Amino acid sequence: MEEEVDPGHIEGTDLRVLKYPHPSLRAENVEVTEEELQSGEIGKIAKEMFLVMYATKGVGLAAPQVGINKRLMVYNQSGDKKKWLEEVIMVNPKIVEYSEGVDVEREGCLSFPGMNGEVQRSKWIKVEAMSLKGKKIKKKFNGWEARIFQHEYDHLDGIVYPDRLTEQGKEEVKGRLEELIQEFGPGGVL
Repeated sequence: MEEEVDPGHIEGTDLRVLKYPHPSLRAENVEVTEEELQSGEIGKIAKEMFLVMYATKGVGLAAPQVGINKRLMVYNQSGDKKKWLEEVIMVNPKIVEYSEGVDVEREGCLSFPGMNGEVQRSKWIKVEAMSLKGKKIKKKFNGWEARIFQHEYDHLDGIVYPDRLTEQGKEEVKGRLEELIQEFGPGGVL
């Protein structure tokens, strides 16, 4: 995977990735309504979220990361915009079952530039969500895709990946977190 970047202005959208400790990252995220789906508003937001995700070299993005406190996420496990058939949009997702088996892998996050750490996640998960057309989706995700989904799903619950680091991992990123807090200035939510 490539290192994430801050692309500045992104053609086709005014959305930007919010950096920690922006309050939106810890705020409550409301469910998307049937009216919002039918109006096409959520489809437009999802399209713009993909633009931001690809421009930043990410593989996933949750709506709160761009200041929209709704239960919406997008991802493409390849991170390659040419592989658009791998794009996934999840509206009001819920994890309904977690595997007992776990693994630990290094994760980073677009909202936490310049840092990463080891995070334990379930090896597989079962998920329920809605599509942009309002159809119910039931899926099982394994491996890398399960990890991406769990990372983005955490954002919908106001959880950020440093919350899941071991004590040693938290100690390793402490300096960078303090820098991000300083760069943000007053009004941040830790």
